[in-house]
Amino acid sequence: MGLQGQIIPYKNGEKEEDDDERAGKEISPFPPPPLHSKFAVVGYALTSKKIKSFLKPKLEGLARNKGILFVAIDQNRPLSDQGPFDIVLHKLTGKEWRQILEDYRRTHPEVTVLDPPDAIQHLHNRQSMLQCVADMNLSNSYGKVGIPKQIVIKKDASSIPGAVAKAGLMLPIVAKPLVADGSAKSHELSLAYDQQSLQKLEPPLVLQEFVNHGGVMFKVYIVGETIKVVRRFSLPDVCKRELSNIAGVFRFPRVSCAAASADNADLDPGVAELPPRPLLEKLARELCRRLGLRLFNLDIIREHGTRDRFYVIDINYFPGYGKMPEYEHIFTDFLLSLVQNQYKKKST
Repeated sequence: MGLQGQIIPYKNGEKEEDDDERAGKEISPFPPPPLHSKFAVVGYALTSKKIKSFLKPKLEGLARNKGILFVAIDQNRPLSDQGPFDIVLHKLTGKEWRQILEDYRRTHPEVTVLDPPDAIQHLHNRQSMLQCVADMNLSNSYGKVGIPKQIVIKKDASSIPGAVAKAGLMLPIVAKPLVADGSAKSHELSLAYDQQSLQKLEPPLVLQEFVNHGGVMFKVYIVGETIKVVRRFSLPDVCKRELSNIAGVFRFPRVSCAAASADNADLDPGVAELPPRPLLEKLARELCRRLGLRLFNLDIIREHGTRDRFYVIDINYFPGYGKMPEYEHIFTDFLLSLVQNQYKKKST
């Protein structure tokens, strides 16, 4: 298996052509055309940060050439008065917005909402986030996928050492905020090396047993029926000798980002080898079904010293696709497939 990140379609498909060849002249300075049946209209409700990182000119230009028009949703007007939309793409939080979308889904069943707000909410809690992976207990001839041993501490930091000992978690311990809402704070994590330091952590938290993984994680981006895998540098392994010499809590604002790409690094093949394609296909397909989501990514690690023991350590809804190579083609093809499926349903 090659060591470069790869696109893995669930169905047979051809490799995308080079971005420059297909999209080099596709950015259009013209104003948006009128909303009519020629275009598939995607209404979007995104944060300003997500608009900047995702709705880049290259994506909008490529989408326009493929017959897709992105239109901003005005949050100060009733959603039903806007459009008409073929697809609603969103990443906003709050009970009021969730209720607006749920009402819209009931009154406009012909519109595809990406994704159902109740299903997204499931990923905002790290306790429930990984439960479906644990319930799957996925294992086949290509490997086994699970989650690290973990517990949840909702309050009272003084109870953490006893809870960790009772659950049988081994040091060091990874501490993550219980709420995963996409904010900078929700991406922070801490590594506690000794029992005494556990009391310095700040609940509510998910505490995970740290698994040595060669300092590399695999980010598995899922867009409908296509997945793309890239490598990112992660926390380094911890040996027993280090445990006896290190104490305290070490905080990390964000472990993995595009700048920490490990795709072209000179890595041990045993660390760099991507998870087997059939295993990822099965995992992604099953998670799409169980979660009811089509836009998310998985952070996966391989236990160091093994070839086939993998752990899902995080799941993120509508991640930073702008950091994913070739995301413009992958995403626009996905949107077109949704619209085509809508037309097929209408014609039957």
